[in-house]
Amino acid sequence: MAKIKHTKNELKAQRDALKRFQRYLPTLLLKKQQLQLEVRGLEAKVEAKRGEEKAAREQLAAWVRLFAEPLPLDTLLKIGAVKRSTGNIAGVAIPVFEGIAFERSVPDLFATPAWTDDGLSMLETLARLRAEREVIEEQLRRLAEELRTTTQRVNLFEKVKIPEAKDNIRVIRIFLGDQMTAEVARSKIAKGKSVEKGTAA
Repeated sequence: MAKIKHTKNELKAQRDALKRFQRYLPTLLLKKQQLQLEVRGLEAKVEAKRGEEKAAREQLAAWVRLFAEPLPLDTLLKIGAVKRSTGNIAGVAIPVFEGIAFERSVPDLFATPAWTDDGLSMLETLARLRAEREVIEEQLRRLAEELRTTTQRVNLFEKVKIPEAKDNIRVIRIFLGDQMTAEVARSKIAKGKSVEKGTAA
């Protein structure tokens, strides 16, 4: 604990600090609750996306042998940029998935197998699911980091700053009270001595 001055000015400063901490703490607690809810929701979304990816891969398992056939898929389907925007949750900037661009060439119907269109659609689905999941995981990472920081601040206010300010106020008030009592006692003694001198003369 830092050494404090035992003065009326320091008492006022400690009281002001305590009011500030107590006014700011409910806002931090509210932010913490909101972040906890959002993190839980995003964890569920990540799991749901993983489930969708798993289901799409299981669907693709029936096609795996067909993909072994020599077919220049990279010339038929190119994955472009993932489109993102920026959102805001509890003051945290997060990426928001807007879509993914695909460049799809029309295959030669006579030179490619009949399953080519369906196969390309399945690959698009898998790429889109993965991109969505990665954006949600990034949202989760950022919000979890902010939740950790907010929790540390809440703990700092609840367990350190507020009790420290209250204790400082108590110590200063006791010191000032003792000082006032000592002054009263000194003035009584001085008054008593002056009265004695007056009666002795």
